[in-house]
Amino acid sequence: MSAPVTGQSAAPSPAAVFVLLSASTLTVMAGTVLSPVLTAIRHDLDLTETTAGLLLTAHGLSLAVTSPLAGRLVDTLGPRRLLSAGLLLYGVAGSSGLLTTSYPVLIALRLLFGVGAAVVFVAATVALLSLCSGTGQDRLIGWRSVAISCGGIVWPLVSGALGSIAWSWSFAVYFVAVPLGVMALFTVPESRVSSAGPRVGSLVLLRRKPVLLSLYALSFLSSLLLYVMAGFLPQRLAETGLSHPFLISLYIMATSLFGTLGGLAYVRFRGRLQHQTVIRTAAVCWMVGLVVAGLADRPVLLILAPAFFGSGMGIAVPALTVLIGRAAPPSARGLATSMSATAAFTGQFCAPLLIGPLIGATSLGTGFLAAAAIAAVVVISLSAGWRLSCSAGPDTAPPDTIRRSANRPDTTEVH
Repeated sequence: MSAPVTGQSAAPSPAAVFVLLSASTLTVMAGTVLSPVLTAIRHDLDLTETTAGLLLTAHGLSLAVTSPLAGRLVDTLGPRRLLSAGLLLYGVAGSSGLLTTSYPVLIALRLLFGVGAAVVFVAATVALLSLCSGTGQDRLIGWRSVAISCGGIVWPLVSGALGSIAWSWSFAVYFVAVPLGVMALFTVPESRVSSAGPRVGSLVLLRRKPVLLSLYALSFLSSLLLYVMAGFLPQRLAETGLSHPFLISLYIMATSLFGTLGGLAYVRFRGRLQHQTVIRTAAVCWMVGLVVAGLADRPVLLILAPAFFGSGMGIAVPALTVLIGRAAPPSARGLATSMSATAAFTGQFCAPLLIGPLIGATSLGTGFLAAAAIAAVVVISLSAGWRLSCSAGPDTAPPDTIRRSANRPDTTEVH
């Protein structure tokens, strides 16, 4: 095993960047891959809106529960071997849905799949944050957002095409993680930081860095809203007469296509805007997209819903990742990232449980408008003084200062 490192000396290996960016696409697309065939699964297995939605989000429960352990292991052992193991588990458990049409078995496989996704999420994020610092880190995390969105374009399209044969074939998409798991062993450098500082527990970390609570709250809400869109937009499209899996996958793809544009915008404009402004803009995009999903009644208009929502996610994901990574000391970066995963995937799991019963009692349109109201509360809170940056963090400088320093290495670390 290579020696632990605590900083960044050489330029990151292109092979390592490729594997880490590819692995980063997998946790975010973990549920959305099934969105194009969710209506078909619901009809074939005679499921309700809520039980069908759990197929998209059940992995979020096991992911949320196991993420803190994954974070501890990454902080102790480094990300390389854990990333490889997580990818292998992700690929095997995820693709096993090919072999069964039993709803209880599918849910059990999704829970096991979530354990692999937890390890992949934490290990890949920590490895990426360890490759660069300062503006280089901002740039790399921005490209991570672009890669995630590109994966969200490719994987749902592949899933929709396979689902046109039979809905169970959509599970085959997850097998892509297996070769990535093998590649990770040979390309990803170790970045263990055991000597960078004393180990701290979750409560101690949150007490020292209370800004993390705000960031985790946003991670929870953004994921909840994302899975309202992913889980219920196919059913909204079915109401308008559009139910073919491949056509639905085009709408899911639109979320990621515009997420790619949002990620590119983050890469380009981060030096000019504070993270506070970036995330507030993202929340406005979420709100508009959800309002369109709630009110539009034709497929041609509904395409605007994933377009606006995806743009917001494209700029929010890298901003939140960077803020969480910089708020935590290097020795607790895995723990901080794992708690972010717990918050985000708890939001995914809760989406059908919170919005599904409301939709069942009223309508899909009402459910989307209720989700839009949640986004509106985020916008109002961020405008009214809800702060997301540390007192000593990079965002304390005014925008002009940030612009002037955009090309200088940022070595600030919060301990």
